[in-house]
Amino acid sequence: MSFFAAFIYRQFIHEPPVPIASFKDKTIIVTGASSGLGLEACRWMVRLGASQVILACRNVDKAEAAAKDIQATTLCSSDTLKVWHLDMSSYASVQVFSDRVKTELPRVDVFIANAGLGTRTFRMTEDNEETITTNLISTSLLAFLLHPKLRETATKYSTQTHFTVVGSELYEVAKFKESKAPAGQLFATLNDKSKANMFDRYNVSKLLVMFVVKQIALLSPISSSEVIVNCVAPGELHREIDNRAARIAIKLLARPTEVGARTLVHGVSVGPESHGQYVPDCKITPTAGLTKGEVGVELQGRVWVELRQKLEAIRPGVTSLS
Repeated sequence: MSFFAAFIYRQFIHEPPVPIASFKDKTIIVTGASSGLGLEACRWMVRLGASQVILACRNVDKAEAAAKDIQATTLCSSDTLKVWHLDMSSYASVQVFSDRVKTELPRVDVFIANAGLGTRTFRMTEDNEETITTNLISTSLLAFLLHPKLRETATKYSTQTHFTVVGSELYEVAKFKESKAPAGQLFATLNDKSKANMFDRYNVSKLLVMFVVKQIALLSPISSSEVIVNCVAPGELHREIDNRAARIAIKLLARPTEVGARTLVHGVSVGPESHGQYVPDCKITPTAGLTKGEVGVELQGRVWVELRQKLEAIRPGVTSLS
C-alpha cells in the first residue's frame, strides 16, 4: 500500500479501538501533556484506573489547567494528577526531571514520550538544531536515564513496564539528504543552517527516533529487562505551522485528538511482541522508508555511533543498560 493510500485508510476508514486495558495501581508519566494527544492520553488512563499520572510539561500553568480539566471530566481525586516541569529543549532540565523521578517516585510503569516540535524555522538549541534537540536527543536521553527505573519497577512488582515514543507516519517519507554526509558528520550536517531542509526536518527527526527505538531494543532485550520500548503513530497532523491553509487541512484531514490518543494508550498496554517495533493504529507494522533492508541497518548504525557520543557527553555512562 502506498503512503498516500495508507494515509487515506488511517484517516477515513480505520478507527483505533476504544482502550480497555487496566492501569490500576500504575504510575504514568506523559510529556507534552498540557494539550492535544498527551492530554487526551492522560484522560484515558485516568479513566482506566491509573493511580498516579504526572503531566511533564514546559508550561506549568497550562499543565495545571489541563490537570483540572481531566479531574473535572473523570471525577478522579486531585492526588491522582501531578504537574512536573520539563523543558525538552534543555538537557539540564531533562536531567533534573529524571533525577526527580528516580528519587521521588516509588515506581514508574509507563512513560509516554509525547512532547515534540514541528517547525520550519531553523533555531539552534543546546548543540543542535532545535527539532533534533527536542525530538531526538532529549527523547533519547530520557529513554536511557529512566530505563533503570522502569526496569526496577518491573522487577519489584513482577510486571512489564513501557517506554513509548510518539512518532509519526511522516518518517516514511523522510528524504534525509544529510545522510550522504561523510562518516561522523551526520549531526554536523544537520546543524548547518546553509544546508538545512526544514521542510524535511520533522520527518527526519521521526525517522531518527525510530532508529533509537530499534537500537534500545537491541541493547536491552525484553527477556532480561522486562522494559518494553516501542513507537506509536497517532495519525494526527503536527500543528506548529499555523496559517489558514494549515488550519483547514487539519480540520479536514486530521483525526480527532481523542481518537489519535487511543494509539498512545494502546502502545503502553500492548505486550512484549511490540518491543522495538512500530505500532501505528494499534497494530504492529514493519517499518518502511530509509529503515528498510541493509541500507536501514547501516544508517541506524551510523546514527547510533554519533548519538551515543552526544549522550555520553551529556551524562557519562548513560547509554549502558546492562
